Amino acid sequence: MSSDRREFLKQLGSTIILTSAGLTSLAAQEEHERRMLRAEKRISANDKIRVATIGMGIMGFNDTRAALHSQGIELAGCCDLYTGRLDRAKEVFGADIFTTKNYHEILDRKDIDAVIIATSDNWHSRIAIDAMRKGKAVYSEKPMVHYISEGLEEIRVQKETKAVFQVGSQRVSSIAFAKAKELYKAGAIGQLNSIQASFNRQSALGAWQYTIPLDASAQTVDWERFQEPEKTKHAYDSNRFFRWRNYREYGTGVAGDLFVHLISGIHFITDSKGPDKIFSIADLVYWKDGRNVPDVMTGVIHYPETKEHPSFQVSLQVNFISGQGEVGYTRMIGSEGVIDISDDTGFTITKRKMPVAPGYGGWDSYDTYPKAMQQAIADEYNKKYSEADKQEPKSETITYQSPDGYNSSYAHFDNFFDSMRTGKPVVEDAEFGFRAAAPALACNESYFQNKVIRWDADNMKLV
Repeated sequence: MSSDRREFLKQLGSTIILTSAGLTSLAAQEEHERRMLRAEKRISANDKIRVATIGMGIMGFNDTRAALHSQGIELAGCCDLYTGRLDRAKEVFGADIFTTKNYHEILDRKDIDAVIIATSDNWHSRIAIDAMRKGKAVYSEKPMVHYISEGLEEIRVQKETKAVFQVGSQRVSSIAFAKAKELYKAGAIGQLNSIQASFNRQSALGAWQYTIPLDASAQTVDWERFQEPEKTKHAYDSNRFFRWRNYREYGTGVAGDLFVHLISGIHFITDSKGPDKIFSIADLVYWKDGRNVPDVMTGVIHYPETKEHPSFQVSLQVNFISGQGEVGYTRMIGSEGVIDISDDTGFTITKRKMPVAPGYGGWDSYDTYPKAMQQAIADEYNKKYSEADKQEPKSETITYQSPDGYNSSYAHFDNFFDSMRTGKPVVEDAEFGFRAAAPALACNESYFQNKVIRWDADNMKLV
């Protein structure tokens, strides 16, 4: 074992807190040991992977940086429809980087092995299908589709081409979520019955009022290409291009941007294929800047009993003008405890069991009966239950925190590139990605159509 890895594992005890009777951090240590072994693995010249990013907005730049954190990865090109972002790509990643406004020029290059798709949502499926047919591995940002109707075709093409295809919801690669799943499966909270999850924000940038460059115009933006997939064409509009998340024509609103992350994590932990009923309510209450999607949304989703999990319901919320500030969590509630996941780096489990004896008195009908009846009830109760049965079990708390510096986005790209090199399955394939995206997008359909959406999770289609 190298000295670096020894030091890493030596520090593990102070960076991961995992305490409860009968539970240890052994599994987490094993996972980190595997990570260290991967980090020490030398990548040969033949193992080098050349990637290109299509869509150099916020996620495009962040995904590119995360990808380059993996060993043996070389950036071969960047595509964007705004000239300034191509100029910035050269400033950040090197003047020799190939840049273009036409993604087909990326796909036609024989020296590019994989593409990262980080465009507006309306282009995800089209570019992914074109890329797979060109023999490229695909890392597609979530949601992998703009419309539910696109999902099955994208899955079909992936199976037909056998392309490596991974969706970019990094929670699926998070070691914190892996540990939460392990403890959930071990029965840490009893039988799951409901989940509450949210992403709340309180800032203009958090609400997608992104900075627009001063030279934004039809001369610096390929506007016609941007709106090519849309039936209804609009005159050039900087807001629609640089703040596309605010418009149904190009984005998928808070549901496609944030609900999908929450659902991905839920499906990963529970092994669920998806819900059967989805309903949402929403409103545009504050950011009335021309957007045509809500800034506050609540989704209520029902998951039926399957061989993978019991029946449970999920409440999802996004509030873009929350007085709480930037708050996000996933709270899994079971019959014997709760898993509270604050983000993709850590969680707390609080274990609470009911006493065997149900109790009597207090807020109860007991005091409404005659004294003789009360005495008879007490005598019968004391015969039936022991003193131990009457005691409320002691609560337990389990806390897990990933090591300082751990980054689930890095791990997600590591898994993608490992799949390219070894042929092992990706951690978030097209079916998983679509099973998470469809319920999220169904929340939009429920709101705009004002009805309950029914979903066939096994066959991945609307009912």
